[in-house]
Amino acid sequence: MSKIKQLLRLQQLGLGAKAIAQNLGMGKNTVKAYLYRIASTKMSVEALLELDDPVLESKLLAGNPSYKDQRYQQLKELLNNYANELNKVGVTRKLLWQEYKQSHSGGYSHTQFCYHLGQHLKAAKPSMVLHHQPGEKLYIDFAGKKLSYVDRDTGEIIECQVFVACLPYSDYSFAVAVRTQNIADFIYALTLCLKAIGGVPLSLVPDNLKAAIIKADRYQPQVNRTLEDFANHYDTTVTPARVAKPKDKALVENQVRLIYSRVYAKLRNQQFFDLSSMNKAIAEKVQEHNQTRMQQKPYCREERFLSDEKHTLKPLPQQDFEIKHYRTLMVAKNNHIYLGIDKHHYSVPYTYIGKKASVIFTRTLVHVYIGGKQVATHPRNYKTSGYSTISEHLCSQHQHYLDRSPDYYCNRAKKHSDEFHQLVKQIFKQDKYPEQLYRSCDGLFNLQRKTETEKFIAACRMALQHSNYSYGFVRNILENKMTQPQAKQLELPFPKHENTRGAGYYK
Repeated sequence: MSKIKQLLRLQQLGLGAKAIAQNLGMGKNTVKAYLYRIASTKMSVEALLELDDPVLESKLLAGNPSYKDQRYQQLKELLNNYANELNKVGVTRKLLWQEYKQSHSGGYSHTQFCYHLGQHLKAAKPSMVLHHQPGEKLYIDFAGKKLSYVDRDTGEIIECQVFVACLPYSDYSFAVAVRTQNIADFIYALTLCLKAIGGVPLSLVPDNLKAAIIKADRYQPQVNRTLEDFANHYDTTVTPARVAKPKDKALVENQVRLIYSRVYAKLRNQQFFDLSSMNKAIAEKVQEHNQTRMQQKPYCREERFLSDEKHTLKPLPQQDFEIKHYRTLMVAKNNHIYLGIDKHHYSVPYTYIGKKASVIFTRTLVHVYIGGKQVATHPRNYKTSGYSTISEHLCSQHQHYLDRSPDYYCNRAKKHSDEFHQLVKQIFKQDKYPEQLYRSCDGLFNLQRKTETEKFIAACRMALQHSNYSYGFVRNILENKMTQPQAKQLELPFPKHENTRGAGYYK
């Protein structure tokens, strides 16, 4: 436009087309064409010189008049319908063009038809520039392509999912490989991510993957209960991206593409034999990516993250999050609940027998709630068909049953008398089944409660003297009153009788 203004000034001075062409180094016909356009504007030269360059350009170079073509006016009315038809299964642009030509034989060719339809689709869905605040969001996604390592023992190729996340303000990224996309691996990867960035953003923005979202919905998606627990533990929120709206998380989508070129491609010739070595290599390449200077910006992702964003993140909690699982179980008659996933029993206070319990268990602990109150906590036990029992949960009779042991009975007998203590010790020296010995002791203690102390001590002394340590022997002594002092029998001479034979008779 600067040359056009020079042309206008030379024309204002009265020079002809040939002289203007020589002065400006332009073709004579080109100058004539511009002079014709200047005349067609019906504006004075002075008025044209006062216009800004873009406005002057619009006056003299109005552009291609193809949009004034009658064919375009006809096609314009059909473009909205064609855009909707493209969303249907199997409908292509070529098919739409063929249908268009059947009804408009003099219409556009396939190339021009696709051009105008493409322009309409772009104009119908403009993109908005999103402005992010530091520490506000963390975008989360899984890469579509997988990495793999070789099992050293079996030679099997193990494919792994790659978790990718980025902070949109600084574009600082993180990636790690995990075996699957299930909730346990997803939470594990997310925990590693927060540790790597050294803090917690205000909101987590996952894609609508099954590990994070139970039911996708544009306005009210249902977040997985475990992810909600994770967010509560880290004092953050979950704001899922809209369904089928990749522009909502364009930055993490772009990060995935960059991870392909800066991690996948650079590791393509390396062979790994375990997940940890592969993740170590991934971490090195991701660090190089974060330290690479960004295009059209005087800094790298890591510099912007460390200077402007890291200090805005919330601090990490002292303990890592553990996945919580939820069950509703009935307290059985033996005052235990049965956790089917481990096939293990856990005790509950006997007063809650027959009631429903809300059970929350993690990898290490089992918590039992009844009526909104925590009534039991156990370390998680993976022993099949086992029992984890706290004695205080049992009734007194059952507590006594569980407390039975040789020391338990010996200590109780010692409080009574030394003879009883010695008798009990001798009982446990016998080579018999422990349950039989426990029952013998229970029987002796029952006799002790019903018998006078001196009589019972005497019975124990007699049992020790005769080396008979059974419950039955002591019971017989007491029932037959053998502990009472026996009267001394007098030896009387035989009576005299005439039939009595003397010693001489047998000689």
